Amino acid sequence: MNINTNLAGKSSTQISAKTWYLLCLLLFMTGLMQKGYSQAKGWDQLSDIKIEKKYNEFLGFEMDIPIFSPAVQKLEGSTITLEGFIIPTAGYKSHSEFIFSALPYNLCYFCGGAGPETVMEVKASKPIEYTAEKIVLRGKLHLNADDPNRLMFILTEAIQP
Repeated sequence: MNINTNLAGKSSTQISAKTWYLLCLLLFMTGLMQKGYSQAKGWDQLSDIKIEKKYNEFLGFEMDIPIFSPAVQKLEGSTITLEGFIIPTAGYKSHSEFIFSALPYNLCYFCGGAGPETVMEVKASKPIEYTAEKIVLRGKLHLNADDPNRLMFILTEAIQP
């Protein structure tokens, strides 16, 4: 028996395409997490929501309506601190109003298919300089289940601590 052959007769160095793909995917995801591209800190407490379809008579179609858990409802009006990424809405400059995402631009709710609980509107106390890097914000959390023109989470009086 050849020392480089396993019991099935295949060389021990042969790897199936599926195994190779899964290994590469695992290494890629590990690298993303090490670079901070996993969901940023603080967002897990906001993810306890359900989405319900409701017909909006004014608009004439069904809409996704957030149903906040009691734990999330308790955060209404409280000061929270989150890590995340600026998603600019009007160019790459300093902003007082912008979207804040738990995930970077290419993975966010609008571009990468993440859930609506991973983004929020921000109204900063003073303009915050745009960066593609993860930042920390602190502000007052407001929940929105009624206005279809707004996101479900709104952070006001936001500052970089």
